[in-house]
Amino acid sequence: MADAQKSGLGAQLRQRRRVKDLTLSQLAHLSGLSVGLLSQIERGLSAPSLKSLTLICAALGIPVSWLFDNGPAPDATEQGLVVRRGARRRLDLGPFGVTKELLSPDLGGEMQIYLCSIRPGGQSGPETYTHRGEEGGLVLAGTLELTVEGRVVVLYEGDSFRFNSSLPHRFCNPGTSQTSVVWANSLAFY
Repeated sequence: MADAQKSGLGAQLRQRRRVKDLTLSQLAHLSGLSVGLLSQIERGLSAPSLKSLTLICAALGIPVSWLFDNGPAPDATEQGLVVRRGARRRLDLGPFGVTKELLSPDLGGEMQIYLCSIRPGGQSGPETYTHRGEEGGLVLAGTLELTVEGRVVVLYEGDSFRFNSSLPHRFCNPGTSQTSVVWANSLAFY
């Protein structure tokens, strides 16, 4: 992740923490993360895993989607209906090698769809995580290793999946080329 992107994410989190009038210690207590890690994230020295980002945002009372780049404004006739390729909101999970582009036209509704790009060796994080809802997807290219409640499956181009998001899960790209997955969450996760 570029330093500007890391520091931009960290700056947004620090700004929100200050708006909520929380110290790093208080945020650490609420999120279950260490003060040191939170400090590094805020200063752009470290990028959070998806699990850490979710914990931080929950502690701050904001959806992860708050951190997405808004992109250019859509044409009025397409607003809430269409997302053009160059107008997707992006979330770069940096050293984990995962980039997510929001394909849904807005952050509302009961379903979010995004394009997940995972570089070789990239992963959602070293630990499993859970959240509400269901999710599923279609592997467009590459290889996806999906772990759900201890079950490990490897999916290839054209394979699809679905599972209850309350089950501990994680994913990674064990292959040697970029993996692209169209991913959907039944409840707004970002």
